[in-house]
Amino acid sequence: MSAAGPVHVPVMLEEILALLTPALEPTPEHPHPVLVDGTLGLAGHASALLEACPQAHLVGLDRDPEALARARERLAPFADRVTLVEAVYDELPAVLAGLGRPRVQAVLLDLGLSSLQIDDPARGFAYAQDAPLDMRMGRQELTAAEVLNTYSAPALATVLRRYGEERFADRIARRVVSEREREPFTTSARLVELLYAAIPAATRKTGGHPAKRTFQALRIEVNGELAALESVLPSAVAALAVGGRIAVLAYHSLEDRPVKQVLAAAASDRAPRDLPVVPAGLGPELRLLTRGAVRPGEAESATNPRAASARLRAAVRIDEPGGLRRARQEVGA
Repeated sequence: MSAAGPVHVPVMLEEILALLTPALEPTPEHPHPVLVDGTLGLAGHASALLEACPQAHLVGLDRDPEALARARERLAPFADRVTLVEAVYDELPAVLAGLGRPRVQAVLLDLGLSSLQIDDPARGFAYAQDAPLDMRMGRQELTAAEVLNTYSAPALATVLRRYGEERFADRIARRVVSEREREPFTTSARLVELLYAAIPAATRKTGGHPAKRTFQALRIEVNGELAALESVLPSAVAALAVGGRIAVLAYHSLEDRPVKQVLAAAASDRAPRDLPVVPAGLGPELRLLTRGAVRPGEAESATNPRAASARLRAAVRIDEPGGLRRARQEVGA
């Protein structure tokens, strides 16, 4: 155990290394290739990539100042090759512009909760122990308690249904609104008790922990996770230089779906179907590096249960946005 706390186990590390290290080899054009880790956390993936790629420079983003402090300690051996920024990953374009690095060679997004957030009871992410209903990943004001205590029943049901895919969203929302009139919600144990009462016993036996979907929905709402993800994906793809690679780890279908859609769209040509030849500028920008979503092996899932739901997708840029490179070559520019 280090001063920064126990070293966590990064999910699907070997697969991430295999996918991203080819893009982080130095070239005459890019002697110090840039890796962006948009969800730095405790820097498990980042430290392994820096060790494997001794010429690479890391730009690490995280909205959590405590995570950045821990990551800085872990990355101390690579300090001269590391730039850390407190930011939500959808701020990526502004961060890169501010650093004068608009194009990079690799982007990693690990969308799961960091070990730091899960293991700290005071953060309120885990439903297995009583804790304040906080769930903030960064410095924003909105908390899970505020969502529960101020949202109308229809608005709360929408959050639970949209972000938790909760079948009993309306029933839960009505009970929350009724109960908060008696006493506002402040800690997780009372919410878990309400969820046990609201969800039918037959569903509790087969649908996993009754609090899982509600806690996921509240966390996503508090942190604006899906909106940030939908914003960063096209920006991350656009930031890749030709030959650059992107890898994304998602942990549930709400995260994986937009990743699949954005990568698949960029890997498809945009020419009308009846054209015999795809014109310059309408061809694919990416080539997919994974066939569907890659899942962790049984051994990893057994030793690291947090990896069990992971889904990894990756792609490499094969042309500039809009086919500019190919078009320039064809006209001799």
